[in-house]
Amino acid sequence: MASKTPIGFIGLGNMGNPMAKNLVKHGYPVIAYDVFPEACKEFQDTGAQIVDSPSDVADKADRIITMLPSSLNAIEAYTGANGILKKVKKGSLLIDSSTIDPAVSKELAKAVEKMGAVFMDAPVSGGVGAARSGNLTFMVGGVEQEFDAAKELLSCMGANVIYCGEVGTGQAAKICNNMLLAISMIGTAETMNLGIRLGLDPKLLAKILNMSSGRCWSSDTYNPVPGVMEGVPSANNYQGGFGTTLMAKDLGLAQDSATNTKTPTPLGSLSHQVYRLMCAKGYAQKDFSSVFQFLREEENL
Repeated sequence: MASKTPIGFIGLGNMGNPMAKNLVKHGYPVIAYDVFPEACKEFQDTGAQIVDSPSDVADKADRIITMLPSSLNAIEAYTGANGILKKVKKGSLLIDSSTIDPAVSKELAKAVEKMGAVFMDAPVSGGVGAARSGNLTFMVGGVEQEFDAAKELLSCMGANVIYCGEVGTGQAAKICNNMLLAISMIGTAETMNLGIRLGLDPKLLAKILNMSSGRCWSSDTYNPVPGVMEGVPSANNYQGGFGTTLMAKDLGLAQDSATNTKTPTPLGSLSHQVYRLMCAKGYAQKDFSSVFQFLREEENL
């Protein structure tokens, strides 16, 4: 029965909601909190127990997963006035699946360690679809001896759970992945737009790309052109999925890291500017594949 002790879950957004539901499906009682009451109400229907603060989660569970939008949200959830560390039990395992600055993960790990608990960073890749189906990839940083305990939980929500090294290395892997994803999505959107203007049918062009050397995840799994694929945000007016504002945030983390390590990232930097511009032009809440729509509109200026 030890494996079915309650799991705390903080952050029931687009990703956190289906992740927590998969824990419930695997038989874990879930103690949940989200800053937005409507997110909690919807999740309560699954039988989860909803509490009033992160500290209340820590009071009731000694294994907690956090899934939050930014570094500031994570800092508040762990170290705020009603944060996890106010009531964390010694020996607790705290897993942060947010995508945040690796340096913040390291600082949180130090604060958690002082309380006699264990912190691991475990950001995810795969998007909302993979969160629903339980096929996420988790990139885990932390003490290696604790990896098996973390993997037991993360395997309920993901198909791949990979140990990356010390705290912060999971975040490093994630922001590198998302920089490449942003670059490839912009490239796919530019390519599809050019092909369409040259008279090619977009479905035909996508088919050719996906059997040729230009194939990538953005073209064959998450195509940004409406009508090319079903079940992706471009088929639903770019609703759901991974928001443009979150991609801009992740690219900002990549650029901070590139500056700190003196690493040249010219395409990563340009992608950051494109997504920041999109946020300023009304695309902040749309899926990041809406860069196709953005490019279509920009050409008419």
